[in-house]
Amino acid sequence: MIDWLLCLLASGLFANPRLQPWAPVAVLVAEYTFFVGFFGQTPGMFVVRIRCVRYPDGGPLGVARAFVRGLLLALLVPALIMDRDQRGLHDRAVGSIMVSQRA
Repeated sequence: MIDWLLCLLASGLFANPRLQPWAPVAVLVAEYTFFVGFFGQTPGMFVVRIRCVRYPDGGPLGVARAFVRGLLLALLVPALIMDRDQRGLHDRAVGSIMVSQRA
């Protein structure tokens, strides 16, 4: 939710999200590509203390996988279908998993 609100605000700088609904989605994909690709977490993930890492070794996801993950998240469907490890289709497709930073 935090990341989506940031995307709405950022897209408002160059487009009207009401008239161009693609703008916040494009910003969301760009945000995921940059932040998850380079830092392992978006600003929203940072606030709630979770990271997106490679499964099963916990290494960095990388820009290419983060881009594909962002595109799949933009479809919404992959995030709604989860396996027994709580990994959505988008996570399974790119070999990622969300982990807590609390421990």
